[in-house]
Amino acid sequence: MRYTVKTAGDQSIIINFGEQINEQTSQTVQKLSNIIESNGIIGVEEVVLGYTTLLINYVPTKISYDTLLSTIKVLLKDIALTKMEERNTIEIPVLYGNEMGPDLVDVAKLNHLAVEEVIKLHTEPDYSVYFLGFSPGFPFLGGLNEKIATPRLENPRKKVQAGSVGIANYQTGIYPVTSPGGWRIIGHTPIPLFNSNDADPFLLSPGDIIKFKSITKKEYDEIINSRP
Repeated sequence: MRYTVKTAGDQSIIINFGEQINEQTSQTVQKLSNIIESNGIIGVEEVVLGYTTLLINYVPTKISYDTLLSTIKVLLKDIALTKMEERNTIEIPVLYGNEMGPDLVDVAKLNHLAVEEVIKLHTEPDYSVYFLGFSPGFPFLGGLNEKIATPRLENPRKKVQAGSVGIANYQTGIYPVTSPGGWRIIGHTPIPLFNSNDADPFLLSPGDIIKFKSITKKEYDEIINSRP
């Protein structure tokens, strides 16, 4: 297994597994994260997943850099023997287009497709949650069809509603909270992804499988009205 280790300040290191963003690399990152957390290494405070990297924050007074590096090297040898935890498959209903997906038409035009083709191509794959990103519970998903890859907006919106489903280059994701954002919004899900009042506030976790499902306005309203 090829990887590099770099320091990121005096209390962090980054394990990098190359530049290829794919399912295998993502699973390696997730496995190492799970192993580190399950071992409860004294001095390790936090692990942060990326597409091809794992950032490890530690307390130097509790574990030295050399000891941490030696420990990580031992754990890396066990990755190939470690099975992924059972993966959850979660269906995300989406109302595409119109006011709920103001950029859907532009995504279609920029890729020389009909709107219906964009929806079809977006709902076909099984997406993997690579990691949760820039806002609480924001899932970065692997598996977007290259035919609908679309650049970010030149001028980001000041406010994107929670539940908005977007595309940015070769990525797709869902805004779990209302925030500024520059992703192309193609639809909206009535399913909440983040609830700060819950013991486990995030609907999604790294490693989950996501399947988008196109729904009608009537179905969308029924889900909204059935929420507690």
